[in-house]
Amino acid sequence: MAIAEQHREAILAGHPILRHLQRDDLRRLAASAHLARHKRGAVIFQKGDAGTSMMAVIRGRVKICTISPDGRELLLNIIDTGGIFGEIAILDGQPRTADAVALEESDLLVLERDRFLPFLAGNPEALSRLLAALCQKLRQTSAHLEDALLREAPSRLASGLLRLAETFGQPVPGGLRLTLKLSQQQIGNLIGASRESVNKHLNDWIRAGHLLSEGGFLIIRDRAVLQEIATAEG
Repeated sequence: MAIAEQHREAILAGHPILRHLQRDDLRRLAASAHLARHKRGAVIFQKGDAGTSMMAVIRGRVKICTISPDGRELLLNIIDTGGIFGEIAILDGQPRTADAVALEESDLLVLERDRFLPFLAGNPEALSRLLAALCQKLRQTSAHLEDALLREAPSRLASGLLRLAETFGQPVPGGLRLTLKLSQQQIGNLIGASRESVNKHLNDWIRAGHLLSEGGFLIIRDRAVLQEIATAEG
C-alpha cells in the first residue's frame, strides 16, 4: 500500500476519465484522494449507505449486486482493474443503489464527493467524461434488462458470455479465454437464470465445441455461434 500511495498521481493519470488533465490538476486531485484495501468477499458498501465517494479499482475486481427480498442475488456488473464505480453518488449524493463487494483482494483509490465536486466544477472535460461513463453504464443496464425480460435463457446466457468477453476476454490459441472465474450460480445471477439452466446450456455448448472449460475458466471457441444464439428470437 505504501508504494501505491507514492504513485497516486500516476494512477489517476492512467484513468480514462482523468488522464487528459494537466499535471497540476492531477497533483491536486491525487492529494485529495485516499487508498483503501479490501479482502476478498469484503463488503465495500451496501445498498442504502450514504453515497459520499467514487472509487477506481487499482488492483482486483469488484462486483456490483443487489439482493432480492427472498435472498437471491442479482449480479449487476463486475468492475475490473482500471474501472470506476460509485460515480452516481459523486453527482447526486443520494444513498447507494446497490452493494459493492470485492471479488478478490482489491486496492481502491477513493475520491470523496465533497472534494471531487469542486474539482469537476473547474474541469468541464472531466465532468463530460464522467457523464459519458455514466451513460455507457446506463446503456449496459438497459441491455441487461432487455435480455432479462425479452429473451429466453440460452439467448441471455450467450449474450452474457459475450459481454463478459468484451471486458475479460483474452485471445488464446483456438478461442477467447474469459480471465474471470465465475461459478455457474454467479453466471446465473448475472443473466437472471437458474444455476441448473446455466449448467445445461454450458454443457450442451461444450459438447458441441462452441465452448471449452479449462481449469474453471471458460474459453469461447465459436464466437459466431454464440452471437447467433444471443440474437435469436424467443
